[in-house]
Amino acid sequence: MMLPNEFPQSAPIPQDVAQNLESAKVTREFYHELEYRQAFEGYCQWYYQTAERHRQEVKKMRGDINILGWFTRRK
Repeated sequence: MMLPNEFPQSAPIPQDVAQNLESAKVTREFYHELEYRQAFEGYCQWYYQTAERHRQEVKKMRGDINILGWFTRRK
């Protein structure tokens, strides 16, 4: 049976080490946010380009001859 007193107390983290760890954490979070924003910007550009292409296709289709309308006209 191990008693809690058998484990040595952990030493407090020195101030400079704590600052380095915090700095590394902030840096990691910054680059994560940067990657997220770049990916989102890429998605937005793709979305707007796709939407514009679809608008052009719809505009073109509206100018096409409605062949199906010839067969569905009622007299």
